[in-house]
Amino acid sequence: MDRQYEVIVAGFGGQGVMSMGQLLAYAGMLEGLQVTWMPSYGPEQRGGTANCTVILSPRTIGSPVVEHPAALVAMNRPSLDKFEDRVAKGGLLVVNSTLAGRSVGRQDVRVLDIPATTIAGEIGNERVANMVALGALLESAPLVRADSVVESLRKALPPHRHNLIPLNQEALRRGMDLARNGPPLKAH
Repeated sequence: MDRQYEVIVAGFGGQGVMSMGQLLAYAGMLEGLQVTWMPSYGPEQRGGTANCTVILSPRTIGSPVVEHPAALVAMNRPSLDKFEDRVAKGGLLVVNSTLAGRSVGRQDVRVLDIPATTIAGEIGNERVANMVALGALLESAPLVRADSVVESLRKALPPHRHNLIPLNQEALRRGMDLARNGPPLKAH
């Protein structure tokens, strides 16, 4: 990575939004990058909105605040509604089309519609939809290597949850494959 890259990951609580952001941050640290991760939660106790910002940079990061991210991962419609307009011109929107319920309206961004929840269900657990979306993001943006994310899973998950790593790897791979071989990015 030769420049700073800013990402917003957003969805409902329980969709693994914070985990996605943390895995990006951990993977960035493994690769020697400077990172920030800043979570934000809605006022609801359960099922409310959640988002986080992640900045990855080869240089010192001046502020964790992200006004116009280079990428957005929107796991549901409220997140797409809230953050679509903030993405920088020419930026990337990875949209969980299973739950978005609408198309991206902007014409100045790249869009990758991924049925993340559907794919996660096909491989056995809808809870790994976040990893499907993360795989699509990694395939489409110059952030971190997938093997760094998998190594981060080993560090982030408690040992009694390491049995979930193969499922998460498969979800990551499926998202990457879909971004690589599926419908092309839409240039809006």
